Amino acid sequence: MNNLWRKRLPPLCGAVGGVLLAGTAWVCARLTQGGGGDRLFVMLALLAMAALAAALIWCESRRPDWVLLALLPIGAAMLIRALSLDHASLDYIDFLSQWYKHFKTNGGVEAIAGSVGDYNVPYLYFMAAISYSDVPDLYLIKLFSILWDVLLAWGCLRLTRPLTRGRVGSAAPLIAFGAALLLPTVVLNGAYWGQCDVIYGALAMHAAALTLEGNHKAAIALMGAAFSVKLQAIFVLPLWGVLWLAKKVKFWELWVFPLAYLGTIVPALLMGKPLGDILGVYLNQMGEYPRLVLNAPSVYQFIPYGTQLNEALASKLGIAAAGALVLALLGLGLWLGNRLDRELVMTVAVVLCVGVPFFLPHMHERYFFLADVFTLCWACANRRRVPAAVLAEGASLASYLVYLRLKYNCVLTLGGRTFVMPLEALAMMAALVFAMWVLIGQVRERNNREELA
Repeated sequence: MNNLWRKRLPPLCGAVGGVLLAGTAWVCARLTQGGGGDRLFVMLALLAMAALAAALIWCESRRPDWVLLALLPIGAAMLIRALSLDHASLDYIDFLSQWYKHFKTNGGVEAIAGSVGDYNVPYLYFMAAISYSDVPDLYLIKLFSILWDVLLAWGCLRLTRPLTRGRVGSAAPLIAFGAALLLPTVVLNGAYWGQCDVIYGALAMHAAALTLEGNHKAAIALMGAAFSVKLQAIFVLPLWGVLWLAKKVKFWELWVFPLAYLGTIVPALLMGKPLGDILGVYLNQMGEYPRLVLNAPSVYQFIPYGTQLNEALASKLGIAAAGALVLALLGLGLWLGNRLDRELVMTVAVVLCVGVPFFLPHMHERYFFLADVFTLCWACANRRRVPAAVLAEGASLASYLVYLRLKYNCVLTLGGRTFVMPLEALAMMAALVFAMWVLIGQVRERNNREELA
């Protein structure tokens, strides 16, 4: 009976996936912006991305049954994204659409030399490119993020595979691929909200996968590219410092990082954009939002709403706590040396992605994007890690809803003090404690093995 079910499940998933893709085409034909040609373009773009996703599964597995199984989440993912395309978020209305108009009216790529937006130059290249198209910019912005959703899912597959190498025929990489496409915060971030966190997220996932495969130079180059897209890539960047101290990465390989970053900004420099403007983007971002926390499930949510305190001191304490966490992990890498294996590397990455933004001040809800996808892969590789993934994704999703609904989910009053997002912060803290507990257990296990040997 089990063998019969295994034979029937892939064709069934393939058939349902085909129906969902047909539904995707139907939804695209009824989009509200642009003309018939624009809607046809969007339809073909989404179907092409579905084909790309299936092709990536085939290239990674060479298994027709995996391709058929994957068509179900692929079809569902594209349908959900098609249904989200017409939504115009406040960030799109107030910022992204204005940046697009600036490029549209100032010569496309020529406008890169000017001052526009607060994103680094790789995203400005994209904005300049789409300014030459007459397809509604709302759709083009979201389609670009959806393309990276597919690449993110591919990165999740690649990252999960080395963690399950000892299990012959494990479906964990395929599950990670499908789950990444359907992860609520991934769907909301790009297709609904119009954000682009998935770009640096996908690059970081592939970088981590390359690291587990032993290709450190390519991994560090991808991290340089990820950093050039968004500053939040630094949350997981200390992982390569841990690897260097454990003598898994050579010091000269770390220099690939600034070279890769430099490669991304050279075109803008050649177009006449001042180097100071490029390098100043992240400095300006750090001072743009003075509030201690911006809807993020961080430690600052445990401070009662409206409490008068020394925010400068609280900010410094948070930075010190994040720095202490990073230093502790760097010291762990130095102490472990050759005992730092794939599982430990992945756990360190999870602790960084959850812990660093949890302690840092001025965090937005989207800054836990890496925590969402790294804990997902961690859980797919080992189902005992599922609680961490559920807690992190639940906290992130609830925080997204606070912004998207402009309303707090659960406000608590204790002892006459009001807490606006305590449950979200508590869930993220629980995910961090869980990951650190697993890390301690793994270190003890390696020590016991060494003592027995």
